[in-house]
Amino acid sequence: MRTRFTPGPTEVPEAVREAMAAEQPNPDVEAAFAERYEAVCGKLATVYGTDHDVVVPGGEGILGLEAAIASLVAPGDRVLCVSNGLYGDGFADFVESYGGEATVVSAPYDEGYDLAAVDDALETAAAEGSPIEVATLVHCETPTGTLNDIGPVLDRLEDHDVVSVVDAVSALGGTPVPTDRIDVCLGASQKCFSAPPGLTTAAISDRAWDRMTERDPASLYTNFLPWRDVSEGFPYTHLSANVAALDAALDLLLEEGLESVFDRHERAARRCRERGREIGIEIYPDPERASPTVTAFHLPGEAESIRDRVEADHDVVLATGLGDLSSEILRIGHMGYNADVEKVDRVMDAVEAVVE
Repeated sequence: MRTRFTPGPTEVPEAVREAMAAEQPNPDVEAAFAERYEAVCGKLATVYGTDHDVVVPGGEGILGLEAAIASLVAPGDRVLCVSNGLYGDGFADFVESYGGEATVVSAPYDEGYDLAAVDDALETAAAEGSPIEVATLVHCETPTGTLNDIGPVLDRLEDHDVVSVVDAVSALGGTPVPTDRIDVCLGASQKCFSAPPGLTTAAISDRAWDRMTERDPASLYTNFLPWRDVSEGFPYTHLSANVAALDAALDLLLEEGLESVFDRHERAARRCRERGREIGIEIYPDPERASPTVTAFHLPGEAESIRDRVEADHDVVLATGLGDLSSEILRIGHMGYNADVEKVDRVMDAVEAVVE
């Protein structure tokens, strides 16, 4: 039987598959769907740990990243993109595509955020009379298995009254996220929730809603505003089966309890890295910044061949890095349903057989 241990989309539990396969209410006309949607938003608020509004548009997680920029950024707005990875860099592309002026503060992919450079960018913009208005950052850089310490950056953004956008797609539901300090906190169904891909989640502060209202985005699909109040109907036909699946996935997570879920992720990550050390392979990021949801092993020039052999010989599906790191990094996604020590051991047995 094939084992998929990629860092999203993740394996989907049977109860979630059954919920998705069940007969669904018509999302445009039946009250039962609206009731389910509201219930899902309430459960997500518990996972987020926030009183902010939670919305769930139909669209894979990348929709949330683009919609946040489309909703908050008008032409000429200055946006700080704090980055030490591929997704952090990608926010700048969205900013520029919507006419914003992106200031990218970059750090090497295997290092933490450059706080001195963040300070300099914020202070320089303020001194020039054109202050930074929005900032983006990534909690878990999935391509490198890095969990960023976003607290110090959020401190600085608060000091400068900057609206914050955080990609927490690969962290939410697997490790604590400081949502109440974030204006737009983005998640997705296919990572730690272990539901199928197809839904974006977002917790949005009143300050962010006010800014969106002031800008009045022209887009429908890449726009959070139409989701603020769905009492009169949804902006477009919603993905009823995906919402049912996410509902079931959230029930599993909440029944287990968030602290137990977080502990399970930590134990799975710890075991994965212990096995790696036994085999003789090291992780890519500093261990202090390694994510509890995904491990990135550094295997220069070998990652792709090892991935292919693990799949061919052991029917285990893993992922490599992205972009320039595709042949450098082998990624193991112990997140959601796969955050399980016994499953990790089976996967690492396969890796060990190939590496040796």
